[in-house]
Amino acid sequence: MGGRTALARLGGWLCAACLLMLLAMAGAAGPAAAQDAADAPAPKAQTIQAPDYAAWKAEAAVAEEVINAGRASTRALEDMRARLVTWRGQFDAAKGINAQQIETLKSQIAALGPPPAADNPEAAEIAQRRRELSETLSRVQAPSLSAVEAFSQADGLIRQTDALIRSRQANALLTLLPSPINPLHWQSGAAVLTQGLNTLRSEVEQAWVNPARQIELQANMPVIIVSLILAVLLMARGAAFMEMLANRFQSRMTMRGRKILAALISFGEVLVPVGGMLLLVVAVSLSGMTGPRLQALIESLPESAFAFFFARWLGTWLFPNTEDESPYLRMTDRPAEARFLTMMIGLLVGIEAFRASFTTDVRPPLSQAAQAVWLAPLVCLVASFLFRLGALLRRAPVEAGLALPGGKPAAGATDAQLFRNRIVSLLGAALMVIAVVAPVLALIGYVAAANALIWPAISSIAFGGFILLVQRGLTEVYVVITRSGEEGREALLPVLSGFLLALVAMPVLALTWGVRPSDLLEAWARFNSGFALGGTRISPSGVLTLLVVFALGYMVTRLLQGAMRSMLLPRTKLDRGAQNAAVAGTGYVGLALAALAAFSAAGIDLSGLAIVAGALSVGIGFGLQNIVQNFIAGIILLIERPITEGDQIEVSGKAVGTVKTISVRSTRLRTADQAEIIVPNAEFISGVVTNWTRESLQGRLVLPVTVTYGSDPQQVMQILRDIVEAQPLVMVDPAPAVLLWRFGPQGLEFEIRALLADLNFKSAVQSDINLQILDRFEAAGITMPFGHQEIVLNRPKAVRGAEPPAAEGDEPPAEGARRPRQRTARINNDPTTDPDENDQLRDRPDGAGTAPGPAALSPRKPGR
Repeated sequence: MGGRTALARLGGWLCAACLLMLLAMAGAAGPAAAQDAADAPAPKAQTIQAPDYAAWKAEAAVAEEVINAGRASTRALEDMRARLVTWRGQFDAAKGINAQQIETLKSQIAALGPPPAADNPEAAEIAQRRRELSETLSRVQAPSLSAVEAFSQADGLIRQTDALIRSRQANALLTLLPSPINPLHWQSGAAVLTQGLNTLRSEVEQAWVNPARQIELQANMPVIIVSLILAVLLMARGAAFMEMLANRFQSRMTMRGRKILAALISFGEVLVPVGGMLLLVVAVSLSGMTGPRLQALIESLPESAFAFFFARWLGTWLFPNTEDESPYLRMTDRPAEARFLTMMIGLLVGIEAFRASFTTDVRPPLSQAAQAVWLAPLVCLVASFLFRLGALLRRAPVEAGLALPGGKPAAGATDAQLFRNRIVSLLGAALMVIAVVAPVLALIGYVAAANALIWPAISSIAFGGFILLVQRGLTEVYVVITRSGEEGREALLPVLSGFLLALVAMPVLALTWGVRPSDLLEAWARFNSGFALGGTRISPSGVLTLLVVFALGYMVTRLLQGAMRSMLLPRTKLDRGAQNAAVAGTGYVGLALAALAAFSAAGIDLSGLAIVAGALSVGIGFGLQNIVQNFIAGIILLIERPITEGDQIEVSGKAVGTVKTISVRSTRLRTADQAEIIVPNAEFISGVVTNWTRESLQGRLVLPVTVTYGSDPQQVMQILRDIVEAQPLVMVDPAPAVLLWRFGPQGLEFEIRALLADLNFKSAVQSDINLQILDRFEAAGITMPFGHQEIVLNRPKAVRGAEPPAAEGDEPPAEGARRPRQRTARINNDPTTDPDENDQLRDRPDGAGTAPGPAALSPRKPGR
């Protein structure tokens, strides 16, 4: 701690010295710099090359003709769009031509003041100068205005091109092909297969009889043989070997982060077989025995192998055999079936890739009936596996024990678990819907729409599962680095990493669902350009600039506050409260200046704040009075510091507790019952605040003690003095005092007055003193009085002065007998007292025999 304190002080000194040096240099160089700036020549205007507007007009005319005709191919439209985007970029840059000169001219015109009214002509010199500046401004603004006009034209042509391409895509998806369930169309599909096989055979035969190809085969034979052997080994045993290596590494290693390394090694289950397939492609290509059709099929094999082995690896990690030690979410209780379904879906995706290479670029092109026959079966087959997988995922919350069969949450399920498994359940339901809709569309004849629905859905699920595994890996890395354990998995950084990965995955998913890359680039460009808010344009770069400038201002403010608190103010004669006020005031001023500098650097116009301030003043006057009052009171508390964290206070006799936090609106107190009280700051300004521990923790203990009359006062005082002086927390200076306070109604009343070193232990000290008093008084034979209580029962009378009616069965009183008096029952703490005896004593006219002590008697209420 000492080293860190020394370093902190050294850093504070260096920051303060640098700040003072900069201020001194700025003050000294200010006049000279101003003079140099006045004598220096004016800077040259920024030169931006103007676009070739003649070439642009020709390009725009061609683009308009192509768009209106609508006969160009989609590839031609994409090429034309790329050229339009290039022109638009040039026009966007040309908007800034003569920008500095334009601002200067506008400032000069504004300095002349507003134009006068028609009936009040201005001076001839000013009017002439205004005309000259206006003409110059119009001439200087001409290039930028031309760029703005051309930019709008290019942007409009780009939008029209995008709309044309999108309409073509929509028409292609909604094209109705012949139904594949019609047996009449199957012959067309069989003809495509026959034609394809004949083409492959003819290509191989032509290559085999070609002498040049034979010479090439003989020359490359050693490399071909080695490549084939390695390809067979890697494809046959590579995946199993990498899986065994990953399992052995995970089960036998004891180091932290072994799961991360095991996952990285296990990805070799994908890379190694795909590498073997690449070697197979190399071997076949080196043989020279392939033609265009066969070469296309061979080159599609690595893609097909990747789809199968990646799905197999993904299912292994998403649906493990053993229950994870700390699972993020539980996919299903049937992991083996889920892995099988995932692997089969991957196999069908690979077959689809092979099928696409077999039927693409076929001459002559496939007929519509042949396309429907070739595309629909795979859609229906993969949909069956996808439906079952969706059903397993949909029941994930129920199978995990987090939800009841009706969908209600189970007892003990946390919100995080419910949210994650609810997402999995919704995902499963979506897969089931897609697995039903896609085959129906394919069988009706909308094969393109079915393919555009089911295959992107499978790709999205695979990519989402991969992102989930990456997020788990990042979480494991965080847990290993921070050594936080299970609670680290729910920390903020792992959760934020998941959100960031989701944001990164969104463009990839958009491309998967058929969004064109040009659309994404267009959306990114418009996002960077920002949006207009009033007279200000808000852009990501501006927001980033605002945050960076404000962060720098905040850091400088905190450094300055630290230097003032630790080095400058302690060396002044200001008291502690004034020092805290100076530091807090510096913080508020620094933050305000940092905010203003950040808004200015971001190019946000603050002139509109006047209207906002006027509206806020009305709201403050009506509905925000208490909030503003508490805010101002909080600022006063933070500056004057009448209370600090840890003080034991009492506010207006309403709230008693220890100060936990002080904010600008309220203060939080923690009571002895461990309850938290939120007190508005206005209570500390307008109310009476008692601070028991402001200057120190010392406090006075006053303890009353009463003994019965007849006890020896000197003996009592000596016993009490011995007890209180023996307490370790009682201060010696000033010494504790024992006083005979007064003669009370029940006995002699004494008071113990002592100053405690720590008021937090007041209750414990008081309890200890009371226990010792009981023991010492009992040993010394000193008694303490006990309280009495009397209950006076008045018998009501029907008529004043008349005898009460005799109850049935009562004998009338004898002639000359005394009327019964009021009966009084006295209840005290002595169980041997007889209530009847008390009644007899009270009934005596002279009151003789009444128990002594003023408290034993109560005034008797006269009867009516």
